[in-house]
Amino acid sequence: MILVMLGTQNNSFHRLLEEIDNLIEKGIIKEEVVVQAGYTKYESKNMKIFGLVSLEELDKLIEKADLIITHGGVGSITSSLKKGKKVIAIPRLHEYHEHVNNHQKEIVETFNKKGYIIGIQDVKELEEALNKAKNFEPKKYYSNNKKMLKIIEDFIDKV
Repeated sequence: MILVMLGTQNNSFHRLLEEIDNLIEKGIIKEEVVVQAGYTKYESKNMKIFGLVSLEELDKLIEKADLIITHGGVGSITSSLKKGKKVIAIPRLHEYHEHVNNHQKEIVETFNKKGYIIGIQDVKELEEALNKAKNFEPKKYYSNNKKMLKIIEDFIDKV
């Protein structure tokens, strides 16, 4: 099962769901796809879509998933990595009115460069990322609050 997590941001992230729907229609994605859509309103005959779910339920979905496709939120990425999941992440972008700025680009780039995730910057890269995920072995993620705070502080200092 593939779990798609869009987080709880109150802006839509249709671009990602449209691309996943397209890849299902093309037969690229054959697995069951479950979506935690948050506030993104999207209907599909190909995916099981939930709005908001409890943290307990989301945790169960993460456990069950073979692959996670997520927005570039730190919480979604780290909660998946802590469970040893393969993660493909794509940032919500300001220019599409998906977020207030483009900070998720840097989050995705950072986790990608460190070998924790497969980070992509455009939904059109998703098919290639799915192929890469078949053999991808993510670097083991260890929760380190001091290190995470340093990364966040460095990011804030740049902005």
